[in-house]
Parts: sequence; structure tokens; C-alpha cells
Amino acid sequence: MPARENILARIRAANKAANVADVMDSSVADRLASPPISPLPKLEWDPEGQFKLRCHESASTLDEIAQIDELPRAVTRYLSKNTLPTKLVCWPEFIDLPWSAEGIQIESRGAIGDDKVGLTGSYCAIAETGTLVLLSGQESHATTSLLPETHIAVIRRSRIVKTMEDAWQLIRGEVVLLPRQVSFISGPSRTADIEMTLVYGAHGPFRVHVIILDQ
Repeated sequence: MPARENILARIRAANKAANVADVMDSSVADRLASPPISPLPKLEWDPEGQFKLRCHESASTLDEIAQIDELPRAVTRYLSKNTLPTKLVCWPEFIDLPWSAEGIQIESRGAIGDDKVGLTGSYCAIAETGTLVLLSGQESHATTSLLPETHIAVIRRSRIVKTMEDAWQLIRGEVVLLPRQVSFISGPSRTADIEMTLVYGAHGPFRVHVIILDQ
């Protein structure tokens, strides 16, 4: 008997299993179904308040609206304040809102290099780090949050969770098959690699504006 088969036979005998692969498959499946959670710090803060604080610290700006119909006005308010273009690309879920009443031109498609402002939803948000979590898909183009200079993201208040662990638990419980891309966005893109000088927009948007929706 070859040495490899001899070793495997001894492992099977020790585990009293007909096939080592069966034991491994079961172990892997159990771990994926109930992944262990590492020790966590005391999280004695309000998730929403902590999320807003972390957004501010990561240079994201914030606004709040009670209903989705208020989104066009909130977007207009932000664009006007920052002297930004009123032409946007967005995820399909927002295209039917009353944009024309606010003088905004909007298209539902993925962003390309010439688009300056992108509007997306968010799967959830992580309070501990002020992070938005976005899942890519046919109705949620990844480029809309990555290519434009300005990224406006809508997050429902009920989808703000405390930790990264909570976010992954939510994804595992709701998403049958993970998408090609899961994005974690904590403020504008930035780097200090060159002469320790902080530069915004190095690998993505210069600005991130978060709109918290009550619904």
C-alpha cells in the first residue's frame, strides 16, 4: 500500500469514519454555518450615535430624512451647498422619485468615467467604524459608488448594526449566494503614501455623503 493511502487509512480508523473527506466536509459546513465570534470590547453606546460620530471622524457628511420621497430635496440641498453638478447616476430603486421637480437630471445605470455624482443605497452600516456595506448586483452597480468624485449613499436607520461581526451575520442570514463584490466604505478615498501627505480621492470618491432614512 502506498504511504499516502496507509496514512489516510490510519486517520480513518482513528476517527472511526469511512472517509476523511466526510469528516472534513462536515466540519467545514458546521464552521461556516456557525462561525465563532472573537472576543468583543464593551459596546456600551447607541449604534446610531456611534455611526454618526465615526462618519464625522472619517470625513463623511450626514443628513437625515423621514421618507424616501424627501430624497431628491436632500440631494439637491447637498449638491447646492457644495456647488456640485446636478446630473447623477443612481441605482434603479431611486429612479422613479420626483427628481425633475428639483431640477436634477438622473439616469439609472452603472457609472462611467465622466460621471461626477453617484447615488446608491446600502445593504447595512457598521456603527463601530462608520462603515457602509454595499453588495454588488444587477440592480446595484458597484461602479456607481467607486467611479464618481462624489458618492451619495442612503442607509435605512434600522439597518445600522453595531459591529463587523453583526454585518456578516446579517449577510449570512439573508443572502443565499454572496455577490461578486462586497464593499466596505468608511468615508472618502484617501492615502498618505506619498511624503506622508493626506490626499483625498486617490482610489475612489473625494466625497461621501450619507443620508439616513427613517423608513
